[in-house]
Amino acid sequence: MIDVGGTDVLANLAASVSNVASWVGSNIQAYQGLTIKYIVAGNEVQGGDTRNIVPAIRNLNAALSNVGLGGIKVSTSVRFNVVANSFPPSAGVFTQGYMTDVTRLLSSTGAPLLANVCPYFAYKDNPRDISLNYATFQPGTTVRDDGYGLTYRCLFDAMVDAIYAALEKGGTAGLRVVVSESGWPSASGFAAMADNARAYNQGLIDHVGGGTPKRPGTLETYIFAMFNENFKLGDLTEKHFGLFNPDKSPAYPIRF
Repeated sequence: MIDVGGTDVLANLAASVSNVASWVGSNIQAYQGLTIKYIVAGNEVQGGDTRNIVPAIRNLNAALSNVGLGGIKVSTSVRFNVVANSFPPSAGVFTQGYMTDVTRLLSSTGAPLLANVCPYFAYKDNPRDISLNYATFQPGTTVRDDGYGLTYRCLFDAMVDAIYAALEKGGTAGLRVVVSESGWPSASGFAAMADNARAYNQGLIDHVGGGTPKRPGTLETYIFAMFNENFKLGDLTEKHFGLFNPDKSPAYPIRF
């Protein structure tokens, strides 16, 4: 998948189809040998910039269709906090109105909703009520959702099913969810250590083939990230989500 870029690029693509045609020519058509599955119209877009998501997706769809590349699906990647009341999962609902427009558009085009689902941050913010085992796919914790009539054994499933609940309430129950980011840091923060990162990412790899209690079946999921980003700004843990170090050596053992 390819992200269009920052919010300035997103605004430019939302402004006119001609802007998008130029972008598609430079960034998609120029790489005919590359298989591109999704174009991401903004990653975790916040605030007033969210108004550009829907027009950018529409313009991108039109420009791709014009050059015979309509098979590439255009979506946007959202933070998990677009969902409120995420516990129990059946109570999940979208917090902001723009999500209704986004999900209805995606439903009409056959593109999935891309969602960044990181149990690490939920655990870090509430370690009193969330056990480490539950957050890292380890046995020992079960949570019952009476609304769904389902039992959860890992936080990842509960978070994804909260998104499905929000989609149902928004009238787009059939929209597919693709987890566009999920991972755990291996250093420099609370519960950020190699053993936890390996447990989480190995658990994720072994788990997603079966889907979630609400939506069994393969759940398309992408690990964040391939490499530790040693020059990345922000919280120190952000430098340590990689499966590999910058010199290409493994950050810890992992099995695909």
